[in-house]
Amino acid sequence: MGIVLQAASEVGEIQSKRPVLAILTIEDDIQLFRGNRSNFTDLIQTGTEHGFIVYVVTVKQLKLRRNQLDGFTFNTATGSWELKRFPFPNLIYNRIPLREDERLPGVKQKIAECMRDPRVMLFNPAFFNKWTLFKWLRQSKTTQPFIPTTRRMLTQDGLGKMMIKHNYLYLKPVSGKAGKGIMTIHLQPEKPLPYRLKIQADKKSITYNCGSITKLWTRIKKESTGERYIAQQGIHLASFNDRSFDLRVLVQKNQRGQWEISGIGARVAGTLSITTHVPRGGSIDDPERLLICVFGQDEAHKLLVKTRDTALMIARQIERGSGRSLVEMSMDLGIDQEGSIWFFEANAKPMKFDEPDIRKRSLDRVFQYGQYLLRKKAGIRGDD
Repeated sequence: MGIVLQAASEVGEIQSKRPVLAILTIEDDIQLFRGNRSNFTDLIQTGTEHGFIVYVVTVKQLKLRRNQLDGFTFNTATGSWELKRFPFPNLIYNRIPLREDERLPGVKQKIAECMRDPRVMLFNPAFFNKWTLFKWLRQSKTTQPFIPTTRRMLTQDGLGKMMIKHNYLYLKPVSGKAGKGIMTIHLQPEKPLPYRLKIQADKKSITYNCGSITKLWTRIKKESTGERYIAQQGIHLASFNDRSFDLRVLVQKNQRGQWEISGIGARVAGTLSITTHVPRGGSIDDPERLLICVFGQDEAHKLLVKTRDTALMIARQIERGSGRSLVEMSMDLGIDQEGSIWFFEANAKPMKFDEPDIRKRSLDRVFQYGQYLLRKKAGIRGDD
């Protein structure tokens, strides 16, 4: 891969007056930097359309006392990434891809410095923690009803007590992503081996039947490999053709600095999967079509309106709970067989939505909100 360093003099005075957004990631010895490269190229292209200078910068390259930084841009003619020199960014978009990268001492220190630096406006300060999210949402009477009963999975005794109230549970790693490590338990008292444990494995699930809660707990501890887990009341989701589905909602701040729905997609569980995540065998579908098939036209319309209102209410409460200014989040909401809405999780760094209209809107919103912040900082009022 050819790496070209642009001379500092080439970063012209006119360029530096354009707004600048740097996509923050972490360095990599082999591939220069980590992260979703197609997402980065989409952001660079969309940013250019909005009049921004956009580049990729690693934690090591981000030197907060400099006026110019080395960073990467994509050369469409050669199909390769090039190292160039850019003006210091007004906005930094945190797309460090993995929680373990974000937990590294040097990375934590750099993010903390960004949050203290008056020159910097940081998007996506950090990944969410599942347990903390539920704690924030339980603090509000408006969001509490959408939260399934959720407990830390600490002891066999605690799990047993939860199963007395709920014979169907989901077990989720606190720092999980894309359905990895999820398990379900069904208690079927009439069966000789009453505890049925399903474990998500790639695009299928593995089932164990246990005769006692002690044996169940031993198997769970073996499968969880020391990770912290939460236990959550299982919800019997609405299903179409015997495959359950949930809704993925993208919520972002808009050009007026307000939370707005950028789109709603549906994810249908794979035939052998316990989750709806596409990497685990799930598939994409149209939410309105699925809801009409299950609930009928009128009820489907009401449920979509309620889903949008619920997602906005949850986003505001998560922002309040975090004590930070947030920019975007995706969330998984489920609709059960009776038409009640449930919140399952939120992601502070949304993955790419496959639906083209949602994808386009999501990219535009990053820069529309960026322009709003820059106008606000400059003391300029405007509604466009």
